[in-house]
Amino acid sequence: MSVLSGILDNYILISAMIAWLIAQTLKLIINFSIHRTFDVAFLFSSGGFPSSHSATVSALAIGVGKYYGWSSPIFAIAAIFGMIVMYDAAGVRRAAGKQAEVINQLVEGLYQQMTHLSQERLKELIGHTPFEVFAGAIVGIIVGVLM
Repeated sequence: MSVLSGILDNYILISAMIAWLIAQTLKLIINFSIHRTFDVAFLFSSGGFPSSHSATVSALAIGVGKYYGWSSPIFAIAAIFGMIVMYDAAGVRRAAGKQAEVINQLVEGLYQQMTHLSQERLKELIGHTPFEVFAGAIVGIIVGVLM
């Protein structure tokens, strides 16, 4: 068996990747419906609705549970890994995004007074609200169950 065919036969991996792709595509569609602009960058961006991180780890955990059993140690690892990723998305990364927003406002104010400063903006949309995390988890669970 070649490496590529082994990867393509790994339905747990494929399930997680499909969940990520669906979540990212939903971001693109939602952005288009709200702003009427088609920005392909949303396919590769972090933050926003729904959380692709949550979708990915949820599909992964569901796939592991279905394949190895819900009482298996590997399912426990996947579930805890998923919880950590989702907590980080809604906690630490969201806080970093809020801090970036404040720093950008400060730099804008200073830039008007001191033009030698760099006006490069920090990325503000890097975390998720709890609702975005929940929606991503639902996407991942649906994909995991259907695969």
